[in-house]
Order: sequence, then C-alpha cells, then structure tokens
Amino acid sequence: MQQPAQNKPATMKAVVTTGNGGYDRLAWRDVPVPEPGPGEVLLRVLAAGVNNTEINTRLGWYSSSVSTATNAAAAIEEERPTHKPDGGWNVATPFPFIQGTDCCGRVVEAGPGVDSALLGRRVLVRACMRPQGFGSMENIWMGSDFDGAFAEYVKVPAAEVFEVRCDWTDAELASIPCAYATAENMLHRAKAAAGEHVLVTGASGGVGSAAVQLAKRRGARVTAIAGSSKAEQVRAIGADRVIDRHDDAVALLGEESVDLVVDNVAGPHFGAMLKLLRRGGRYASSGAIGGPIVSLDMRSFYLKDLTLVGCTAWDEPVFPNLVGYIERGEIRPLVAATFPLERIADAQRAFLEKRHVGKFVLIL
Repeated sequence: MQQPAQNKPATMKAVVTTGNGGYDRLAWRDVPVPEPGPGEVLLRVLAAGVNNTEINTRLGWYSSSVSTATNAAAAIEEERPTHKPDGGWNVATPFPFIQGTDCCGRVVEAGPGVDSALLGRRVLVRACMRPQGFGSMENIWMGSDFDGAFAEYVKVPAAEVFEVRCDWTDAELASIPCAYATAENMLHRAKAAAGEHVLVTGASGGVGSAAVQLAKRRGARVTAIAGSSKAEQVRAIGADRVIDRHDDAVALLGEESVDLVVDNVAGPHFGAMLKLLRRGGRYASSGAIGGPIVSLDMRSFYLKDLTLVGCTAWDEPVFPNLVGYIERGEIRPLVAATFPLERIADAQRAFLEKRHVGKFVLIL
C-alpha cells in the first residue's frame, strides 16, 4: 500500500533546464510535485550539490562535436547557443527537465511496495543507477537522464536511497554523492593500495579533493596538482605534496615515479601523466575539464604496460563504502559556499571561476 505524504502540495518550485545553451536556459518555475510509483519514494530535497556534469549537460559538452574545455564551451554557448542532439553523454538529453545530481533529502512518501520504515529518514541518493544490475555497465543518472534534485521534491527508486546517520549538516551531506562516489569509484576500480604513490590532478575541485582524502584513507602517498593559492587547503585534507598546476610535474617528480594517476583534467597535460607512471602503472579518469581531445603516444602506453581505466558507472561497493566512511568519521566534507536554489546561475558562474576548494551547495 502506498504511504502518501501529509500536506503534500500540488506544485513545487524547481529549476527547469529548457535546452542547450547559457544561463538563460535555467528557468525558475512552478511544476507539479512528482508522484512516486511502485518501488519509488518521494524525497523533500534539503540540499543539492553543484557539479561539472550539470553544466556540461546544459552546454551539450558531451557531444562528439565539442572539443574544447568546459570553460571555453560555456563562453561559446552564452554567445551562440546550439542544440546538440547527442549532447547528453552522446545521447539525447530529455529537455525540458530538472537537473541536480547530488541530493540530500528526507523521505516523505513511499510508493506501492516500499517499506514505510523509510518515511522520515534523511538520506543520500545514489545518482548513478545500474538498471540492468551490476553485471552490466549500462547506467542512468539522476539529473542527466531523468529529473533530479534542483527542486523542492524528487522521486527516486527506493533501492537508491541510503540513510546516513551522522551529525553533518544537510549541505555537508549534499557535497558527497557525485564527487566522492566518482573519486571512490576511480580508486576502487584502479585498485589503489597502501604505500603507493598516487597523483591527483585538479585536486582543489570536488572530485579531486575527494580523491585526495580517499587515497590517503587507503594509506597512499598523495601528490596533488592545484593552483598555488589553494595549496595549503589541499595539504590540510591530506596531500603529502602539492605541485602548482602551471609547473612541470615531470621535471619535479621524475619520469616513472607514480603508481596511479587520478585525472579529471586531461587536456594538454595528458601526455605528461603517462610519462610520470611507472611500468605497469594505472591511469584513471572520469572527466576532462581541461579538454577532451588529447595526444596519446601509443608507445608510452604499450611499452610501459600501462592500464587506462575509464570510470563512469559506479561499482556496487562504492556508495555503501562512502556511507560507512561518513558514519565512522573517516572523511570530512568540503563545502566552499552555499546558495539558495533560485540563485543557481550565480553558483554555476562562481563554480566555473575555479577559485574555490571543495563543493558549492544549493539550499532549499
């Protein structure tokens, strides 16, 4: 039997992304409150994080026609917006729809077949979902493939909500899902181990700062690449050494000095990352904010027996691992700033300036 929410309104406020383009595609409007179906729950959204992926989806950056970095694509779309049929991870994006990949929410309604014990629980949503099971790499994402958390309410499969028992604020919890699960997935899939030398690029960003913490939690020695103005903050979360992003990492560290590179930057420095890897080393990536088109010398790849690990679909242990880390106090959130949801354009502009360390979070 369905457990309906008490005093649930008929409509809610939401940010609706109307198409590919600039900030004018983010419309603050009233929309119907979703109804949870069988196996689903309705959440009252408490806080929602800001990520590169929402900006990239709005811009159509995932289209094979785009070859520039996110910042450059944003400038182009502000002046000359273009519809990209393959702009949502090389498939069509379901415009108009509600974005928002990170969600901290409270369960307010349970659909048919859902345990009513979930009602009232504060939860995080596992945004990367594997509808065909974890034996398949097929995946769909809340806020990219269907409506997400940039709204007062969101409905999701009950199997994808995880209660987290901790004293963190809603904003702190909302900083976790996308960035930390993406970083944990890279480290898990690349088999990061204690005593290894791990290099993390973009270490002041959401995924990068998460990777620093999660690699240190595994007992790795971590070298981070970040802007010099952010070096102290990156050291404070566990980096053993911080290299300025404008410096020559190969000259400073030496060739074949790193066991694992965790890189969400790519761009012109991709070749240097392979030079840094030891024979048998691993390179893991889940993004390319510095530019998706790179130069690869195949000899660096095969003569050194390297493994390149692409990471999008989150593996089964990743999200439960994170919940455990939070509840045991093994990681800490990095909330750089909070914004009201209706000021999402301001938050995304500030996000693209890259002057912050950690995550921006939208508050409802």
